This record gives sequence, structure tokens and C-alpha cells, in this order.
Amino acid sequence: MEALAHDFRLCDSELKELLPSGQQPVFENRVGWARTYLKKAGLLQSTRRGFFSITERGLEVLKSNPAAITTKSLYQFPEFLEFQTRTNKAKKEDTAIDNLDSSTPQELLEHSYQALRQNLAQELLQKVRECSPRFFEKLVVELIVKMGYGGSRKDAGEAIGKSGDEGIDGIIKEDRLGLDTIYIQAKRWEHPVSRPEIQKFAGALQGQRAKKGIFITTSTFSSDAREYADKIDSRIVLIDGERLAQLMIDFAVGTTVVSTYEIKRVDADYFIDE
Repeated sequence: MEALAHDFRLCDSELKELLPSGQQPVFENRVGWARTYLKKAGLLQSTRRGFFSITERGLEVLKSNPAAITTKSLYQFPEFLEFQTRTNKAKKEDTAIDNLDSSTPQELLEHSYQALRQNLAQELLQKVRECSPRFFEKLVVELIVKMGYGGSRKDAGEAIGKSGDEGIDGIIKEDRLGLDTIYIQAKRWEHPVSRPEIQKFAGALQGQRAKKGIFITTSTFSSDAREYADKIDSRIVLIDGERLAQLMIDFAVGTTVVSTYEIKRVDADYFIDE
């Protein structure tokens, strides 16, 4: 950022200008998002924490001597197009941008929130895929306990990773009293989970005379796997990588609050006696 500030010849007042929230400099925020956009487009890659390098695609773009690299120009890359459209699945990529000019302030805020959340979810999922199996087990425990299952963190921690029999990775309490149990299978995979894996898990549940299970993966589930899980008597909840990341955001696992905004309106009751 220091090199960029020097290159752009920014003065102290420009560097100190803050976002409306007052919690981050505008310049740092824009550099951060520029880096994210270039990564999503495949022009930059992360080599290790805090370090980035240009990719072959990035070099090719520079060789074409573009007048500028803008958000619009990045739409030529499928990865960036997917990244942008996933933030607003109800709209096409073109209207998602063009319609912003006619949106209300609250709609703009909602759109920005979804974009921030989707980007965070993707970064979280990448981190989870890179973590060790032991840390993944710890993460699953943390999430399940925060969602209200597993009894105490100690109870859940003792259960996860202790079984490993017949396709079962862990057993947790459904509530703090232990009135019912839930069986867990956790796969830190890259390729999709197919139907045979779900069948194996369902068979393991039957062997335990259990009717409830959670299958968590960092990848996805095939359509056959989802159809099978919907048809069988045992209740198996499938949590893929995208849903896992969203749940981590909802229950503050591996995330921290950067800023908070409150939307207020006039309290008509306050003026009722006027």
C-alpha cells in the first residue's frame, strides 16, 4: 500500500480519509477490494498469508497493454463472472450493475452486504479446505455447539473423531440433556460426495438404530446423493461447503465483526402527543 500511495502521489489527507463508518481508510478498503477482484479473475494468486504474485493470465493481460483494468474488463474471465453473479443470483450479471443506478439507498446497502457476505464465504471455505483434519474436527465441534447442539463443548469435543466406525465420525447429543443423539460424518474433500457415500452413512445409522445424521463436506453433493437422502427413512441433513461457510458466518465461527450499521426510522409514537 505504501508503494501504491507513492505511485499515486496521495497526500496525507487522502490517505487518512475514512469510510462513512469511520472504521477503515478509503484507500486501504479500495486496495483490498482491487486485490480481491484480481484474485477472483485469476490475475493474482495468494502464495502465503500476506503475499501475492501475478499469474500467467495476469502477465498475458499486461502484455495486451490495456488502458486500464476495470471491473467491467474483468467480466471476460469466467471465474470473476461467477463470483459476481453468485452475489445476486436473482439477477443477470449485466442488470446487477445497471440497475444499481435506479436502486434505493436501502437496496444498495442490501446489495453491498450480500456481495461482502459472499466474498467472505468463499474466503472462509478456502481456509477450511486448507486446514488440517484435526482443525476441521475442532471447527465442526465449534459450529455445532454454537448452533445449540452437542451439549457442552467438552461433550461434543469428546464425541467428534472418536468413533470412525462404519462411516461414522462422531456422535453428539441433540440437546444438553442427551434425550437423543445425532451421528456425524465430516469429509474435507475437494470432489463431490456421491450417492454411495450417503448410502454407506445411512447403513451406519441403521446399524446404530439411529434416525438422525449430519453429513458435512467442504465440497458438494451430487444430485443422486441429495435425492437418495430425501427418500430414505433416516433423516440425514446434507451440509455442503457453501452452506458450511454461510453457517460459519451466521454463528460467528472463524469470523469477526469489522463494522456494524444501524438503519433507523422516525419513531412516530414519540411525537404522538405533539
